Amino acid sequence: MPFRIGFHVSIAGGIHNSVFNAQTIGCTAFQIFTRNPRGWAEKELKEEDINMFKSKLRESGIQKDSVAAHMPYLPNLSGPDGEMYQKSVDSFKHELIRCSRLGIEFLVIHLGSHREQGKDKGLTQLVKSCELALDYYRSHYKKKMDVTVLLENSASQKNSLGNSLEELRRILDKLAKKTYGICLDTCHAFASGYNLSTEESCNQFINNFDKIVGLEELKFIHLNDSKYEIGSHLDRHELVGRGKIGIDGFKTIVNNKKIGDISMVMEPHVTSVQEDTKNLQMVQSLRK
Repeated sequence: MPFRIGFHVSIAGGIHNSVFNAQTIGCTAFQIFTRNPRGWAEKELKEEDINMFKSKLRESGIQKDSVAAHMPYLPNLSGPDGEMYQKSVDSFKHELIRCSRLGIEFLVIHLGSHREQGKDKGLTQLVKSCELALDYYRSHYKKKMDVTVLLENSASQKNSLGNSLEELRRILDKLAKKTYGICLDTCHAFASGYNLSTEESCNQFINNFDKIVGLEELKFIHLNDSKYEIGSHLDRHELVGRGKIGIDGFKTIVNNKKIGDISMVMEPHVTSVQEDTKNLQMVQSLRK
């Protein structure tokens, strides 16, 4: 199977432009926001835009299961009941339908913060969010789900859920198995205290993931380096090879036989097309 690697790309000028942006860099996988990620308002998806996105994606040769959408930043699916929680659940409901209409197979969600309510309460709220969103999808849109919700591991920030492999497994055990999976963010794992900087430690982490969570649950990877040291609890992405994880760790990840064929995308902060292209080529060169 070809190495499926790419970036989170912009949808500026129309959602179909994301395919062009991915191709321009040389991506064989990519991720998008289907709407403005920093606000609650969402621009309606028109049939013309949907059809153009699907057409461009077919023409690109990029496989359907190499594309993911990411939930906006504002929703908190683990927070206490109230207006913010309801808005978060509504955003989740709408995003599931937007992904389905676009033919996007994966929706990555942040697990949120329990806001000092405790992990058990946060987990209850997260599970409720998922159940409400999926029930809405099935009753208002389609009876059969064609979008897989990917739980993204957290960086162990205060009050966050999904910081450890054990927590991810616990959350999955509360949810309907066929509808969910895991998106592993390497920066977040490193920030949580998992050493990914050497061949030995990376392989050990992957083996532990398999034992605790199960590699069959891993559907997508955010291939991000970290600006800060291991165990920092800070979610600060860096371009691959320029941070504290380093080249040896990423070389091990992209060549590991258990996970090397899973689609991977990088999520650097503001960069240029030229820099992204160069970085993508560097990562591709790590693949044996």
